[in-house]
Amino acid sequence: VVLVSGHLDSWDVGQGAMDDGGGAFISWEALSLIKDLGLRPKRTLRLVLWTGEEQGGIGAKQYYQLHKENISNFDIVMESDEGTFQPSGLGFTGSAEARDIVKEIMTLLQPINVTDVYDNADGTDISYWMRDGVPGASLHNDINKYFWFHHSQGDTMTVQDPNQMNLCAAVWTVVSYVIADMEEMLPR
Repeated sequence: VVLVSGHLDSWDVGQGAMDDGGGAFISWEALSLIKDLGLRPKRTLRLVLWTGEEQGGIGAKQYYQLHKENISNFDIVMESDEGTFQPSGLGFTGSAEARDIVKEIMTLLQPINVTDVYDNADGTDISYWMRDGVPGASLHNDINKYFWFHHSQGDTMTVQDPNQMNLCAAVWTVVSYVIADMEEMLPR
């Protein structure tokens, strides 16, 4: 399983479009693009739209409890949780061998100038998996404006830039598809 995800955590004051609707949108779009292109990877691509992240990650904990017996089937867990602004690369947690593979995959994104691999993936919703050795990835993007809107009345759809979201979706699509279609799972 290659898991792509974002969480739904709108607050009373905003729509949660940027935090973290954007992560949900690009995760959905990645799988939609792969399907529309007629691509069929060797492994399962799974979209999870987490709930309860701001309430202690209860949705992620429940999902983990229900699926941890199959942990060896999870190739990578990916979460986008810091907006969908101009992307720069991925945060990655995993073995040195897996990091080298992810770095090679990221070279495919040179045409859109999104190739960096940063230390440590972040994500409340994927932390259980990474703690138990599953490689993890999180979207890195320009978060200079993130806290302008975070948990505020300003977190509406107007914050989202379609061009930047498309670039974020491209990163999610390429990385998830290539990993799902490799002959072997990422080394642990």
